[in-house]
Amino acid sequence: MRERVIDTVVAAFVTDPAFRYFFTDDATFKAEAAAFAGYLFDQRVNRGTVWVVEDGAAVAMWDPPRSGDGAAGDGHGNSRPDLPAATLDRLERYDAVVDAALPGTPHWYLGILATHPNSAGRGLGRLAMTGGLQLAAETGLPAHLETTNERNVELYRRAGWRITESAAVDDLPIWVMRHG
Repeated sequence: MRERVIDTVVAAFVTDPAFRYFFTDDATFKAEAAAFAGYLFDQRVNRGTVWVVEDGAAVAMWDPPRSGDGAAGDGHGNSRPDLPAATLDRLERYDAVVDAALPGTPHWYLGILATHPNSAGRGLGRLAMTGGLQLAAETGLPAHLETTNERNVELYRRAGWRITESAAVDDLPIWVMRHG
């Protein structure tokens, strides 16, 4: 399943502004994006916060609410993906801007929502997102996400999300959205 999820994320994000900001070299894009997607999957799968639809045609990867003390519930802890230093620097700058734009109160965080292009337009992404939204509702907490893709803002709005913050890293615009 891991390889199928990685394939879906890489295929879905090949033109995504954030992934293009992180992984700037076309020659290494696929390998770096795959390493990053695998890292994100590995960080979440054992927590039970990865939802997969139709054998990986769509995937949602969530972070549970942070504990406030840097413990296991926080993002990715101290681990880092195996990527070049310049790529890690861009990822860290991006994460710092996003972290500052997210609320300091407990919330669920939708880190990745991807549908393989071969399965797009069938509502699978929305279906994959449902598990995390249900957990957020059950715990009485909001859910947040960020996107750099302006086209996705309207897709998320139709699914009940609203913009709460906007920011930028370098020249890359970032919209933070809330559900619930």
